[in-house]
Amino acid sequence: MDKIEIEQIDRSAIHFKFPPAPSSGKIVVETRQLKKSYGDLLVLNDLDFVSLKGEKIAFVGKNGEGKTTLSKIIAGVLEYDGQLNIGYNVSVGYYAQNQWEMLDPEKTVFETIDDIAVGDIRKNIKGILGSFMFGGDAIDKKVKVLSGGEKSRLSLAKLLLTPVNLLILDEPTNHLDMRSKDILKNALLMYEGSLIVVSHDRDFLQGLTTKVVEFKNKGIKEHLGDIYDFLAKRKLESLKSLEEQKKLNGQKEPVKASENKLKYEQKKQLERDVRKVNTQISKSESRIEKLESEIVLMDEKLSKPDEFADEISSGELYKTYDLFKKKLSTEMQNWEYLQLKAEELSEKLSDQ
Repeated sequence: MDKIEIEQIDRSAIHFKFPPAPSSGKIVVETRQLKKSYGDLLVLNDLDFVSLKGEKIAFVGKNGEGKTTLSKIIAGVLEYDGQLNIGYNVSVGYYAQNQWEMLDPEKTVFETIDDIAVGDIRKNIKGILGSFMFGGDAIDKKVKVLSGGEKSRLSLAKLLLTPVNLLILDEPTNHLDMRSKDILKNALLMYEGSLIVVSHDRDFLQGLTTKVVEFKNKGIKEHLGDIYDFLAKRKLESLKSLEEQKKLNGQKEPVKASENKLKYEQKKQLERDVRKVNTQISKSESRIEKLESEIVLMDEKLSKPDEFADEISSGELYKTYDLFKKKLSTEMQNWEYLQLKAEELSEKLSDQ
């Protein structure tokens, strides 16, 4: 039998964090009696909606019910009737389904990011692109030769560069592979601002949002909890089941799944999430141990100024020492976050 060589992927670099979100007022978005029509077609009618600081909200519902429409209105892309108030000091970052169409096809991957990067972030452009799997010669590719998935990743990388405290993502996982979805989801889990996600991807939404807003009959209905809580309440197997209403003649309710099957899938997903976080904790602990060992060695050098006079007098040892101290502090914060996440997931799992 021929041996199949599997490419080894360095996953250590496949991660990123959004820049710190600027502080905003308590109310991020508020609408009152908001209406939107396309000609004679009324899509949203007398809509009252409020999003609070730090909330993570999923917009769900059948296609054509107004999810993308409200997203565009909040983002300032569409006109409307009624009242819309954007909260104090709220800055909006918007990712549309066709965001990649706005990229300049003649620019390279690097130029696309370099053109909008400002300040210290310019030093990290290659690192950001590497997080989105644009490494090596890939950064010199022109946008016009990229695949749909690559263009989507590049558009998301552009969104990363500007610190915002309200992210609106419309079907962000379209054209993304599994690794790219994991990269984006992990970053969003650590995102400090408010989040609105339009998506049909149940696995992507699981554990990411704390409220589900269902669009139906030109209005909305809010459901507390994550996407599995919503599906269990509606006794649906998946978000795609909402679309079944269009296909079934004379049947008012969508196809329903057994509650036991839904609970089983939810439990298996939680178990996968627990294993993933525990793996991340182990890797974090290894990094902390290595950093602490390096710092101990430098402490010993600093305690022997005569023996290591050259390194100390040049100032390089102090610079390296400060750098490792900062890395250790950052990694300790990451470890604490992962511990809290593991406890939260374990509690959810024990409730199953």
